[in-house]
Amino acid sequence: MCGIAGYIGEQNAKDIVINNLKKLEYRGYDSTGIAVLDQDISVIRAKGKLVELEKKLEDESAPGHVGIGHTRWATHGKPSDENAHPHRAEHVVVVHNGIIENYLEIKHNLINNGAQFSSETDTEIIPLLIEYNMQRNGLDFEQAVLSSIAQLKGSFAFAAMSTTEPEKILVAKNASPLIVGIGNNEMFLASDIPALLEYTQDVVILEDHQMAILEKDQLTLKDFNNTELDYQVKKITWSRIAAEKDGHKHFMYKEILEQPRAIADSMRSRISKQAAKVSLSELDGMDTDKFNKIVFCACGTSYHSGLLAKQWFERYLRIPCDVELASEFRYNDPIIDDKTLWVGISQSGETADTLAALHEAKDKAATCLAICNNMDSSIARAADYVLYTQAGPEIGVASTKAFSTQLSVLAMLCVHMLQAKSKDKVSELVHAILHLPEAVQQCIDLNLKLAPLAQKYMQYSSFLFLGRGDAYAIALEGALKLKEISYIHAEAYAAGEMKHGPIALIDQNMPVMAILGEGIHQEKTLSNIEEVKSRDAKVLIVCTEQQVQDLKLDQNYDCLLIPQCHNFIRPILENIPLQLFAYHVADQKGLDVDQPRNLAKAVTVE
Repeated sequence: MCGIAGYIGEQNAKDIVINNLKKLEYRGYDSTGIAVLDQDISVIRAKGKLVELEKKLEDESAPGHVGIGHTRWATHGKPSDENAHPHRAEHVVVVHNGIIENYLEIKHNLINNGAQFSSETDTEIIPLLIEYNMQRNGLDFEQAVLSSIAQLKGSFAFAAMSTTEPEKILVAKNASPLIVGIGNNEMFLASDIPALLEYTQDVVILEDHQMAILEKDQLTLKDFNNTELDYQVKKITWSRIAAEKDGHKHFMYKEILEQPRAIADSMRSRISKQAAKVSLSELDGMDTDKFNKIVFCACGTSYHSGLLAKQWFERYLRIPCDVELASEFRYNDPIIDDKTLWVGISQSGETADTLAALHEAKDKAATCLAICNNMDSSIARAADYVLYTQAGPEIGVASTKAFSTQLSVLAMLCVHMLQAKSKDKVSELVHAILHLPEAVQQCIDLNLKLAPLAQKYMQYSSFLFLGRGDAYAIALEGALKLKEISYIHAEAYAAGEMKHGPIALIDQNMPVMAILGEGIHQEKTLSNIEEVKSRDAKVLIVCTEQQVQDLKLDQNYDCLLIPQCHNFIRPILENIPLQLFAYHVADQKGLDVDQPRNLAKAVTVE
């Protein structure tokens, strides 16, 4: 969850580490800190966002060419200066991402041997344990780190420095991401690739149970048994500009506008207008005919992708589908076997719950397919097959273009599997998908001026979202976006369920966002809207321009518009105005859109 940055080379370490932390702050921003190693270790920490640390650094020179830094999402211990990373012992300093499950046992043993703790965190045991192994057991820095790792249980990625070996940074990875960037006579360290792109495009992505020894002119990789390993340097092709705001006020707004390009990139080379066919070469060798069940497994926004995919796959493929919350999956003894296709959806590819669910599915012999955005992420590496979205870096904590590209890839997967069974409807669905980038751009253009509407509704404390069929998943996602970034309580219901309880909440203080749909869904949802309106609620409707004209909706309701389109892709378009509405409400309220409170971009702890 937290962000780790590091540098060793010939430049000023403080400046580079702080710059990298700015690009990692979306991973957590309860507190921040930096340690720079020169003759001694300088540690500066601050509660709050990175700007608070920068204020403290104005009075601290913190010289040195070796440094590590951290931006925190709190797990153990409240946000405070004392609980901020780095944590240090006499000769050792550490930053850490993850949870040490047996920290109390280790802490008690260390206290019994004279160690003194100054924080509430589980992290503090790591430098004190390394120090103990160096001082009491006579181990050198590297040996002490390996000995300490052997005693840790849980998920962790950490970086350590020691005054005993000042020309090294030691890092270790187990279930939390770490990437090493290789420069010219310098090395960089980060939890995520965008933090490195300003300095290098050559990276080494650490696997679980690996330790890296960073020296300015050398990288050594070992496993936790101290066996030296070969490694592959990967060239990252993302542009640095793609990870920056490009003049926009917020990353989230920029990323909403990037959706037509991101969807087009995700479709490129995978779908042919001439052949009216989807070609997913990544799935060569997969026998799609053998599956009698599909399980979509994910968290948060990605879970909503799975809910919509279930509608598509059951409608067109006639295969039973389940949608599982990854955080619940492995505790429920799921009924899956070698005829099950398990589909894990994760923007980061590092979501701890989804990764654990994947391992559970593999243990039960399911074929595991990952859909994610980050190349060589943990989930991608562990799966049998992987389909990458091509959203590019998504920095805003509230997911936007990742969701749209997930749905685009799932739509192509549905057609890809349909082709093996029947040609019926394939051409029609292919042409609908091909229309997506243009239709999403039209949708953005129709809804760019939602600020006045957002201002009208920003004072309400609760919202209800309604949708039927495919639109139910979009209603859930729209409610999630509003509550994530504007802190307005928002709930979503299948529209037909409103009268089974939620209608008791409806009055003039509860606005309702209804996704109209079409055909029979339109007729039924209009009836639900009348029930809401008769109870004095303010109503907003997501619908097409044609529906506004035919039903004269603009006379009674606030309408958020989508262009006319094929029903297959309609829910993807319905999501766009809901993203923009949530964005403008939060912006009108003066909130931190990109870094909403208590949230982090990648949830890498359970």
